Amino acid sequence: MKNIKAADEIMNVARRSHQIRKSLMTVAAGLLASTAMTSTVWAQVKAPPAPASQAAATVDEIVVTGSLDALPLKNVGSIFGFDKTLVETPRSASTISKEQIERFGVTEIYDLVAQAPGTFTNSFFGVGGALDIRGTPGEVYFRGIRRLDNAGNYPTPIGASDRIDIVRGPASPIYGPSKTGGYMNFVPKSARVNGTLLSAPQGEISYTTGSWDKGVLTAQIRGPAKIGDKEFGYSLYGEVEDSGSYYRNMSTKQTILQASFDSNITDNLRAEFGGMYHKYDGQQNGGWNRLTQALVDNGTYITGTAKPVPDIGPPDGKISFAELAAIGGLGPFGGFACGGGVFASSITNACFPAGGPLALTNSGTAKLSRRDTLTGPNDVLKNKQSTGYFDLIYTGQNDLEIKNQLFYDKTENLNENAYGFSQFVDSYVIEDKIVASKIFTNSTGKFSYQLSPSIRYTNFHFGDDFTYEYFHRVDLIQGYTPLSTRLLSTQCDCSYSDYLTGHYTDYGLAGLADLAFDFGLDVTLGARYDKTDVVSTIDPKRQPVAAGTQLSASNSKGAWSWTASANYKAPLGLIPYVTVSKQSTMVVGEGAEVLVSDVSGNSFIAASNLYEGGIKGSWLGGKLYGAVSVYKQDRTDHNVQSSVTNQSVETKGLEAEVRWAVDEHLLLTGAYTNTRVYNLSYLDAGTAFSFFGIQDLKNVTNPALYLGGQPLGLVPVFTREAARRAGIPENVISGTATYAFDNGLAFAASASHVQSVWSGQSQVVRLPAYTLVDLSASYRKDKWLFRAVVKNATDATYFRANFTELFGSTIVLPEKPRSFQATIAYNF
Repeated sequence: MKNIKAADEIMNVARRSHQIRKSLMTVAAGLLASTAMTSTVWAQVKAPPAPASQAAATVDEIVVTGSLDALPLKNVGSIFGFDKTLVETPRSASTISKEQIERFGVTEIYDLVAQAPGTFTNSFFGVGGALDIRGTPGEVYFRGIRRLDNAGNYPTPIGASDRIDIVRGPASPIYGPSKTGGYMNFVPKSARVNGTLLSAPQGEISYTTGSWDKGVLTAQIRGPAKIGDKEFGYSLYGEVEDSGSYYRNMSTKQTILQASFDSNITDNLRAEFGGMYHKYDGQQNGGWNRLTQALVDNGTYITGTAKPVPDIGPPDGKISFAELAAIGGLGPFGGFACGGGVFASSITNACFPAGGPLALTNSGTAKLSRRDTLTGPNDVLKNKQSTGYFDLIYTGQNDLEIKNQLFYDKTENLNENAYGFSQFVDSYVIEDKIVASKIFTNSTGKFSYQLSPSIRYTNFHFGDDFTYEYFHRVDLIQGYTPLSTRLLSTQCDCSYSDYLTGHYTDYGLAGLADLAFDFGLDVTLGARYDKTDVVSTIDPKRQPVAAGTQLSASNSKGAWSWTASANYKAPLGLIPYVTVSKQSTMVVGEGAEVLVSDVSGNSFIAASNLYEGGIKGSWLGGKLYGAVSVYKQDRTDHNVQSSVTNQSVETKGLEAEVRWAVDEHLLLTGAYTNTRVYNLSYLDAGTAFSFFGIQDLKNVTNPALYLGGQPLGLVPVFTREAARRAGIPENVISGTATYAFDNGLAFAASASHVQSVWSGQSQVVRLPAYTLVDLSASYRKDKWLFRAVVKNATDATYFRANFTELFGSTIVLPEKPRSFQATIAYNF
């Protein structure tokens, strides 16, 4: 029945997509017809034609040898939708090329902080799913279309990309609703180079080995082919990894398959299609529990064994939901039982009697290895990500283009952690978007317009289990036992904290104009309207609910987004710019789910504002690029937030970036980030709900009295400083350098200095500042490439804060020490 229902839903979506495509093509046809008329009129009013010598002149693409494609010389359409270079685009953004990724040994999103400003990212249980951009969770786009949210469902693959664009701040209206912070646009390997199909096949096969039994095999081939007399291009990429881990009980097994095809159907109609399949088997990593300042400073860990929870039925080696519910759980809220209140300062020894159910036995202290973390021997994080696209691009006369983009993304996820959290996701999204573009050029400038109707359908099936999530019951030196191992909802298909099914459809219409005047002024204006229909349903058989709880809700809501930008080509190669925008987006969870209460309360859409100004420049024939921006962005709906994926925050900061190809051998880059993030919901309420850590409960003299459970309460947030998002450093300085000799030998180094941060919202444990240095050396000889990379070359001891809003004062991730990896590649 489930499969039949899913098939029906897909057919309904297909019918809806067909209907809207039919309507959209009618709009496009109208635009085509009007274009012919417009072109005739335009021909009468445009300036006289240029002299033959001027008309024959062409602007050659600037090529800087040795730059690793790091300089912003090529057009990038992933910011506003217009083909402009980053220098010409009035937004703070960066690109990281495949050459940079390879030369510097970039393997995960955390490595990007050295390559671009504004990208420092907290840990989300050790999984690099999406960047934190400007201090808030960002999004991942695939060829300019938003994927399903990925806070920590799987690590975003880096090696399969041809280029990564990082856009700071919300997306342009043409790309649809988006979050406040920004997004990472993943550009997969393609069959084209600089817009042209390859003339002959080319490929590469590589193998990477390294510390902790690392093993990664990749193969790729791309080139031209023919079906009959029709030429098309293809690009195929495969990656298989079977690696161990520095951390105990962890490993990575993953398979990535990616294909893209490009065919000219007629002289003015082209098709681009392909997809990616990513199967990931690993584990999340909650890091260290029983967090104290002494644990961070010198590794001193509080040991002890949790007391048994009375069994219901025959012992099975796990603690069930029913067994914990029978004793009222092990997470007392506040100090009401002993005359206290909601704040940690009111909780004293009297709240936790000696020998009580929360107490540890045989408590003491010991030195804890950084390899021992909360990951259990049977923990799993399994994810299958299936992504596909099909684009039709029609190029008409007089600079007219109509593009239809069809996109599909599906997440199948299972996440189980022995300390008491589990989750499954079975969700997908289908989006169809038409972008009709027209360019007019006359004596006053170049004027570009886009009109884009779209439909996006998301279907979600999601469940999670966090009601009895107790990090501290396990002694990390002993490991998990029946006293600390939970029976999870995904294992019994029962007692979920949330169990939701539903769907939502977004009908959008966007328009964008870029007015580039010949005297140097460029104005970009855009607007978008989205109407979203939402349905969400609770399954009461799997999710325990109180009597009278609303089990299902449906609603509809509309929202506007808009943007206005201007830049000016000033003397000395400088281009100052300013951008103001408002962006609306849906607030959804890790599985794309919308809570029934949010639907019934009409609180599933939130808006954010962006105010940004800066200056960019390119000098020395394109060899030197610099950019500085200042910004303020905030959410206007403080009562609507997801603490995991979309928080109600205000961010202020400064970002600076410089890239310099000194000569054909040497490339230097540098970046500086100043970020201050404030949680507006907490500031409005004056409090924040939190798991209390040991340093919070200063009036309890012996932590062993309660580490068998998890005290809860409210953190006071009476000042803006108390509302600062923890884990995000105020200042980050980074830089890279690479030198390539003529004989094929090349060296590279990257470094980032990160300021000290608080681990959690209550600001009681401070994580030290650190400088992270990575080094690489490579040698290319004929068709062979040899590369060695040293990660954390100085063996710095550092930490990454983990889900700071709830758990930051209770757990922290100790990062990996120095490691090595070596790659051998053969090109053909």
